[in-house]
Amino acid sequence: MEQHHLAVDIGASSGRVIVSWLDQANPKDPELRLEEVHRFENGAHDKNGQLVWDIDHLFISIKEGIKAAVRLGYQPKSLGIDSWAVDFVLLDEEGERLTDAVAYRDSRTDGIMEEVFQTVSKEEIYDRTGIQFQTFNTLYQLVALNKSNPEVLQKAHTFLMIPDYLNYLLTGVAANEYTNASSTQFVNIESKDWDKELLEKLDLPTHFLQEIQLPGTHLGTLSEEIAEEVGVQLEVILPATHDTASAVVAVPENKETLYLSSGTWSLLGIETLEPIATPQALAYNFTNEGGVNGRYRFLKNIMGLWMIQEVRRLLDNQYSFADFVTLARIAKDFTSTVDVNDNRFLSPDNMIGEIQAACRESGQAVPTNPGELAQTIFISLAKSYTQTIQEIESLKGIKYEQINIIGGGSQNELLNELLAQESGLTVVTGPTEATAIGNAVIQLIATKQIKDLETARQIIRQSFEIKEYNK
Repeated sequence: MEQHHLAVDIGASSGRVIVSWLDQANPKDPELRLEEVHRFENGAHDKNGQLVWDIDHLFISIKEGIKAAVRLGYQPKSLGIDSWAVDFVLLDEEGERLTDAVAYRDSRTDGIMEEVFQTVSKEEIYDRTGIQFQTFNTLYQLVALNKSNPEVLQKAHTFLMIPDYLNYLLTGVAANEYTNASSTQFVNIESKDWDKELLEKLDLPTHFLQEIQLPGTHLGTLSEEIAEEVGVQLEVILPATHDTASAVVAVPENKETLYLSSGTWSLLGIETLEPIATPQALAYNFTNEGGVNGRYRFLKNIMGLWMIQEVRRLLDNQYSFADFVTLARIAKDFTSTVDVNDNRFLSPDNMIGEIQAACRESGQAVPTNPGELAQTIFISLAKSYTQTIQEIESLKGIKYEQINIIGGGSQNELLNELLAQESGLTVVTGPTEATAIGNAVIQLIATKQIKDLETARQIIRQSFEIKEYNK
């Protein structure tokens, strides 16, 4: 009999609740099936001068998703939640929130990273954690909070990242999951545990940190109150709660390969069994985030499709993403590029104006219509991806022949073609629902329906459409 599992995948602009199960019609070649049963909006909004997530809306939406699955006749056995990284809430002794879920694009961390370096050097932090330097890392968010409201940190009893907190609301169990915890920049790269010494050097408390749990951990069942409300009792299992870590689980390869998780952010890297925290990796600003089965995700964050999302918003959503691809093809002779990793594109008031200004300042033609803007973004991304590939090759001392693109951005055929042209690599795309698939797969392994990660990746390859692009 089929067992059904719920993968809750929450991104910066939307979330989904997806039912998954293993189709055993052909026992020798089982296939993974998915059905989206609920979709909901997400986004950061201004509250008391800060950019925050509506965490209560997210929790209500998860419960609605469980109810939707039950209405459709599913009796899910387990649920796993993944989301973006770095953001968190603090709870008091009674389990009540002391802080809002402040969004990483909020300006509270402006200048904080540079202040931290006056106490602990960049080199020491990287040597301890192996994590790339981004102004919004949790480490700098905590320092900023300690600077503005030190009494809140002292009063805090529990530190939970976004999926951790949602799990807590469902089960009453407080735990920090490893892959998301690693993104904080205060998990030790060797011990894979909290680097309390680093926090103490920065006069940050450590008493609110929970024991780190690994993907596949059976966290607990729904509280009686929640189970009665949603109409089913199920177990909460920790997937890789960092959405990129879940997406990487779904790379349909058992050989070493480059991967690009393409969405609002682009995450390009490799899986390794040992971290790469050399001075050159630091110079390139690569990160060694936690993965499943003791692996590291050695990768670089690249701005990603956030830029075209913002352009679309500024044009009143009158163009679909497919429209932008069509318009960019029409503007194929437009060759201006920008540095997509420039902080000016992180959270600008006007993305279009910022792209135009960057082109103007570098003496290039200024994009003036939607097609030219899209072409500028897509070419710039392909060039940034290619540079990152070359950096990985220099660090590893090997040449790669292939890169696997997973996630929603893998549907952008023009960008796939541009990357194949720029890099000279074979570009393999799919699955598009990588994050939800990776989430589901960890639940299936934890419930012993799939033997291991290698088997899971074979099943993924035969279950979903995979495309190939060549130079």
